[in-house]
Amino acid sequence: MSHLKMIFWLGTKELRSLQHDKVLVVFVIYAFTLAIYSQATGTSSEVHNASIAIVDEDRSTLSGRIEDAFYPPRFLRPVKIQAEEVDQAVDQGKYIFVVEIPPNFESDVRAGRKPEVLVGIDATAMLQAGVGSSYIQNIILQETNRFLQRSDVMVPQPVSVVPRRLFNPNGTTPWFNSIVAIVNQITLLTIVLTGAALLREREQGTIEHLLVMPLTAFDIAAAKIWANGLVILCAATVSLYVIVKGALAVPVAGSELLFLLGVLLYLFFTTALGIVLGTIARTMAQFAMLVVILVIMLQLLSGGNTPIESQPEWLQAITWFLPSARFVSFAQAIIYRGAGWSVVWRDFALVAAMGAVCMVYSLSRFRKMIALSK
Repeated sequence: MSHLKMIFWLGTKELRSLQHDKVLVVFVIYAFTLAIYSQATGTSSEVHNASIAIVDEDRSTLSGRIEDAFYPPRFLRPVKIQAEEVDQAVDQGKYIFVVEIPPNFESDVRAGRKPEVLVGIDATAMLQAGVGSSYIQNIILQETNRFLQRSDVMVPQPVSVVPRRLFNPNGTTPWFNSIVAIVNQITLLTIVLTGAALLREREQGTIEHLLVMPLTAFDIAAAKIWANGLVILCAATVSLYVIVKGALAVPVAGSELLFLLGVLLYLFFTTALGIVLGTIARTMAQFAMLVVILVIMLQLLSGGNTPIESQPEWLQAITWFLPSARFVSFAQAIIYRGAGWSVVWRDFALVAAMGAVCMVYSLSRFRKMIALSK
């Protein structure tokens, strides 16, 4: 019982120490509010206000309809240019897309001669180039078919494709980006807070003060884990309800409590990882470099931004055991698909097991560090 009291009071010391570090407090608040909001709304996987130019060498009714079909918010209003201006305009980056409609386009379409429309794309804007090219193709085909049908020429389609989106019917990017942002911030901030707290003790010499007290290495480490984990859990909870559900109006299909329980399990892994990095690094600069390398790897392999299936097969076998990948898996299942305990318990178990392994290893390294400090 006395050890639990010691851990509790040491944890409150960690909270008071964090409270006096104004820069770190502001960083935590920013990371779980403005950073998540800006990441959710500032980037998009859809085409938005893409610049486009039209080279209309036909000047017919059909070419005019195609030009009028490009409008905000997907595209900016098309700019008419001449064929000899295309290369210079693309080289200067004025337009992402240039649609070149050939002469006699409308008459060739009426005669069924299948004329070609050239679409020039500036693929340095890679995301918009890929998605926008399919948009342009669909627009040209739809306008052409509509024109022919109004001319009493029916163009039957051999296949009718009916897409139906589940969990995000309108393809709203913030619904996806906001949850990924919370997951990434939990990983980053927990490692930073725990490791920085340990390094701060070493650099200021207060670790020696703790060593003369009747404390074990477990007491000191456990206090740092629960205190910093509590800060991140509270910040993630506020972010989920205020930013994600409130400001961004993202619907949560599953149980928020089940998601927060998963966050709590994941915090055992990330806090332990922060302690490991804190025992390896000798200075804050070294710790920052280790965090950058490790966090980027965890985020890239987690499956939050790109599917794990897109990785090489040998890497998928490793990624499957990463707690960050399991965390993303059950977070998306709960938030997006409304999954319950019967669906996510395996991921919960794996995160808990890996967190326990990392916790044991971190305590082992921390004991060695304490022994060397005596």
